Amino acid sequence: MGQGTEEKTRSEPKVEIQERGEIFFFYRPKVDKEEVHGPGDVQRLYMVLRPESGERPVEEKQDPHSAKEGSKKASSTHGGAGTSTGGATSGTQTEGGHGSQKVNIEKEPLLRFIILGRKSLPDPREKSRPYWGYVDLVTTNVEDIQNALKGEEYDTATRGHRHKYPARALGEGIYRMVKHNPDKRMHTHLVYKLEFPPEGKENEPQESLNIEREGSFIIQIKNPEQPGGGSGQFRGLQNKRKAMFPAHLQGRLGHRRFGPADPPDFLNYEGCEFLVIAASDDIEEELGLELKPECDEADPSCSDLEKTFGEVAPTRPLFEGTWA
Repeated sequence: MGQGTEEKTRSEPKVEIQERGEIFFFYRPKVDKEEVHGPGDVQRLYMVLRPESGERPVEEKQDPHSAKEGSKKASSTHGGAGTSTGGATSGTQTEGGHGSQKVNIEKEPLLRFIILGRKSLPDPREKSRPYWGYVDLVTTNVEDIQNALKGEEYDTATRGHRHKYPARALGEGIYRMVKHNPDKRMHTHLVYKLEFPPEGKENEPQESLNIEREGSFIIQIKNPEQPGGGSGQFRGLQNKRKAMFPAHLQGRLGHRRFGPADPPDFLNYEGCEFLVIAASDDIEEELGLELKPECDEADPSCSDLEKTFGEVAPTRPLFEGTWA
């Protein structure tokens, strides 16, 4: 499928493309739930971003020896002893991403494994309600994402043997990170358009989790050096797990609690927290931008999900639009 193309449909659209790429959505059933029949059976909603081009072909990401990415490299070096197939979702308390590495996103994969806190995207009818999320894993190794999507079996002292089933593929499409109103009061949007499930198929899982055919969300990066909020407000990740941005990125946030995702490199650090706020379910009407996937017809052979991640996740929700 690839990153697709975009067309600006206004003579002077106030948008600048920061980054282009592919977007994938997955959900994981609750522990010991082999089949999902509705949103109440969903444990996690994941979003995977794979940038492929942008303002700059080279992006900056965390040091590959930091955070979960580093722990996976270390366990691989030592033969994988003590690791589980639960990957990025097993809840281990690793440190946040830090340090720096340059990655040419046009020549090698860069993958961001993101957890969406409310197990859904924001409802497009509630345009003032922010939803929290965070970057759980950043890697250039596709196998790390495959492991994060797998299931696992484990034993607990209180509940005995537990079974965590593999994540299910929910959506696939193209995305853009854009700057809106770059001249004044600039903010950033994450916009996407799905190619799968195909139009005309059922889409009950997608509707239940607010995964519309296309969507636009204002995205704001949380400043890890500022407190999360007052009494009774959400405080975010524990300090150890928060991202530690390089000085030039941290400097862009200043003393603000939140700032635009400019550049998108913020999302290349594990523990990066952000808010997404529904802006529109019609990208062209809102931003004067039309996204066009590369395949004219949504044939499963056009899907990059299985080509990229293998057959690690059941695909009935992706191709048929039904729960699994």
